[in-house]
Amino acid sequence: MSVLSWGVLRRRGVLACLVSALGVLPSMAALAGEVQVAVAANFAGPFQKIAAEFAAQTGHKAVVATGSTGKFYTQIQQGAPFEVLIAADDETPQKLIAEGLGVKGEAFTYAIGKLVLWSAKPGLVDDQGAVLKKGSFEHLALANPKVAPYGAAGVETLKALGLYEAVAPKIVQGDNIAQAQQFVATGNAELGFVALAQVAPPDKPVVGSYWLVPPKLYTPIQQDAVLLSKGAANPAAKALMAYLRGDAAKAVIKSYGYGL
Repeated sequence: MSVLSWGVLRRRGVLACLVSALGVLPSMAALAGEVQVAVAANFAGPFQKIAAEFAAQTGHKAVVATGSTGKFYTQIQQGAPFEVLIAADDETPQKLIAEGLGVKGEAFTYAIGKLVLWSAKPGLVDDQGAVLKKGSFEHLALANPKVAPYGAAGVETLKALGLYEAVAPKIVQGDNIAQAQQFVATGNAELGFVALAQVAPPDKPVVGSYWLVPPKLYTPIQQDAVLLSKGAANPAAKALMAYLRGDAAKAVIKSYGYGL
C-alpha cells in the first residue's frame, strides 16, 4: 500500500472542502427568493436604497415597477403579478383588501408624504409660495389628480389658496409624480407640485428652489403598503413587509423627509 504525501492529502482536503461548499450553495440559494413590488413613483428613490439593504440582509430580491398608485390599482385588478403594493395613499390598499386582492390585516402606514412646490431655477420659489399668487409663470406641473395622491394634494392646495381657477389653464399633467418632476427638471414647466423626497434626497444637494407646503392646505398623504393576494404564500413578500416595518427601513424613509 502506497503512502500519500502531505501535498496530495492537502490537495484532496481542499477538493473535499470545495465539494462540500458547492453542495451547500444550492440549499442557500433555495432560501432566497424574489418578490414583485409595485412602488408609488414618489417613493422610488427611498425604495431603491431599501431594496438593496433588504437584499443584503435577507438574500431576497425585490423586482420593482414604479408608477402611479391609481394605475397600479387598475393593473392589479386586471391580474398583474404584483405581490406587494407600496402605495402613495391609504385608500387603495384598503380597496384591494375589500375586493379580495389584498390580504386582510397585512396593510400598514410606512410613511406620511410631504408636498412641495418646486422649480429647477434657484430663487424662483420663495419660502411662502407667493410665486403662485404672482402668476408670473406659464406652466405648473402636477401628477394626474385622478390617479396620483400628490397630484390631488396639489389641486387641494391651489383651491385652499383660492388660486385654482386662475392657475388651472397653466396646469400640465403628468401620468405620475415622476413625470411631473421631469416636466419641471427639463424646463417644460417652471413650477410643479412634487414630493419632498424627490427634490431633497439625503445624498444629493437640492437643485433649484422649493416651498414646503403647509400640511393644513391638503389632506394628509398617508402612504400604506399592503401584501397582495398573489404574494400571500411567498416568503420573500412576507419578509419585505416585515423589513419595511423595521428600524433600518424607517431610517431610510425618515432621511428622505417623510413623516413616520
